[in-house]
Amino acid sequence: MKRFALILALLIATPALADGQSRIVVPARDIMRGETIADSDLAYQNVSPDRAASVVMSMNDLSGMQARRFLRAGEAVRSDDVRRPILVTKGSMVTMVFSAPGITLTATGKAMTEGGMGEPITVLNPISYRQITATVSGAGTVNAGSTMQTISQIAAN
Repeated sequence: MKRFALILALLIATPALADGQSRIVVPARDIMRGETIADSDLAYQNVSPDRAASVVMSMNDLSGMQARRFLRAGEAVRSDDVRRPILVTKGSMVTMVFSAPGITLTATGKAMTEGGMGEPITVLNPISYRQITATVSGAGTVNAGSTMQTISQIAAN
């Protein structure tokens, strides 16, 4: 009997979707291009299944992301309308970190592309003018791979 009461309570507390409706995430207010999205900026909306195709269905997919374009309140958001916040901008000086067990080397480079956390970018070494691909690991910092891999690349040249 307790189990039945618990299930009934959950059904009453959970908003039921009308037959054939899908629940999507929409901005609760207008969000400007470049603005970082917070949970409080989002709301759920019920729509027909044909409108739910290729749009974001979970707040976790939008929270903390940056708007690529102006997002109007109440309109569906596609996954390509947002991106990870930019931590490294094109042309900025970055700290390249090379690491191996027991040793960490750092060098300064120039970002040739922009990127967010975990995204690959191209970095120019201003001394040798060689370009490497590195992964953004923080604001103004990139992980340029392991030292052994880099030393073997230099030795090969």
